[in-house]
Amino acid sequence: MIEKDKWMLIGEVVAPQGLNGNLRIKPSSDFPERFTLPGKRWIQKGNDLPTEINLLKGKLIPGKSIYVVSFEGISTRSSAEEIIGCNLVVPIDNRPNLSNEEYHYFDLIGLEARRGKNQTLIGHVTDLINGGNDLLEIELVEGKKVLVPFVKEIVPEIKIKEKWLLINPPPGLLEL
Repeated sequence: MIEKDKWMLIGEVVAPQGLNGNLRIKPSSDFPERFTLPGKRWIQKGNDLPTEINLLKGKLIPGKSIYVVSFEGISTRSSAEEIIGCNLVVPIDNRPNLSNEEYHYFDLIGLEARRGKNQTLIGHVTDLINGGNDLLEIELVEGKKVLVPFVKEIVPEIKIKEKWLLINPPPGLLEL
């Protein structure tokens, strides 16, 4: 049986491209091979279980963060339009190996955010936002959400196995 929480989002189908069934994908992955190398991928509509689909080819649109891909069985604009808004996913165990200072998005979400020498719990990581510099969205224990730059100077320690990270925010950052 396929479980819903065993999938990793790698992109969203955002628009058709031309008349031959090609699709524009907004990536949620830093690994271009997920959109350019042929092979199995999965399409997920809403909260439904993913459906296998075969990626035939893909390329990055120069100057944009959008890929144009071709899937087996989707050869017309109308068939491409049927999956607009769907997510492109892969099994969560299909994660590439990373170096010591790199982390998978899913490994960061849900981590406890701790602060200071006493490692006082201040909240939990709820999102990672890409926008020039990566920002951790942290929901503080009092319920407010704050954005924290995901840089070594502010987030010096990450303990994935222990499920926490340490932040040393500059004065006023958590009050914004």
